[in-house]
Amino acid sequence: MQRAIAGSVLMGLLGGLLGSFVTLRQLSFFSHAVGHAALVGLVMGVLLQLDPTWMLLPFTVIFGLAVLYLIDQTNLASDNILSIVLSGALAIGVILSSLIPGYRGNLMSALFGDILAINNNDLLLVLLLLLGSAVFLLSTLRQQILLTLNPAVAKVQGIPIQQYRYLFVVLLSLAVAVSIKAVGILLVNAFLVIPASTAKLLSHQFIYFLSFSVLLGALSSVAGMTVSGFFNFASGPSIVLVQFLLFLTVLGWAKLTTKPKTES
Repeated sequence: MQRAIAGSVLMGLLGGLLGSFVTLRQLSFFSHAVGHAALVGLVMGVLLQLDPTWMLLPFTVIFGLAVLYLIDQTNLASDNILSIVLSGALAIGVILSSLIPGYRGNLMSALFGDILAINNNDLLLVLLLLLGSAVFLLSTLRQQILLTLNPAVAKVQGIPIQQYRYLFVVLLSLAVAVSIKAVGILLVNAFLVIPASTAKLLSHQFIYFLSFSVLLGALSSVAGMTVSGFFNFASGPSIVLVQFLLFLTVLGWAKLTTKPKTES
């Protein structure tokens, strides 16, 4: 339980940090696609009798980079590319899963998550990824903000847009991979989207928005684990449920406190 709480807090911090850029750069569907396509890497790990986590890491990175490359190399809209690649990956994953003999408990736990199964290696992996993401994003925060809000100006100022985009996709793909064990493939995108979306309702200043996103990610994880332990609910869905209820609460508060515009 101690490892589960520590892991949920670290993942909440990581999700809040990366999720703030994901929402502003409109990459929510991208992270959703990477999470669902991870089913292929998971099934391959089971078939090869390897630790699914270590199979998910390279697969999600390769998938994320491949999708970004296809988006850059075609004239199709990004959501079309994502839908096509996601559908193909899911089809491959389902077909490969039929080849798994006997009990498929590993597959089911990855689909729905089991944060209590987190071990020390998982904690170390999430911690290293959190530190790496924080160092990269915060040390280049001005460039990241400019790239997020106005890519054309960023390009004129000589910011290496492509390198930053691809490196961010690597971090995002790794974050999706390490979070799957906690909340599962079906809910992993919530860790990246809901806290950041809630924070966006609270502040439109980037620094405050980023801080709120990280804080909400961590607090909702602790609250979700508390709800899980008190009511004996599944841990991953409990965290996402708390995030969802918090979003609805903040949304309702924002609507009530916003003064309606009067016609002149």
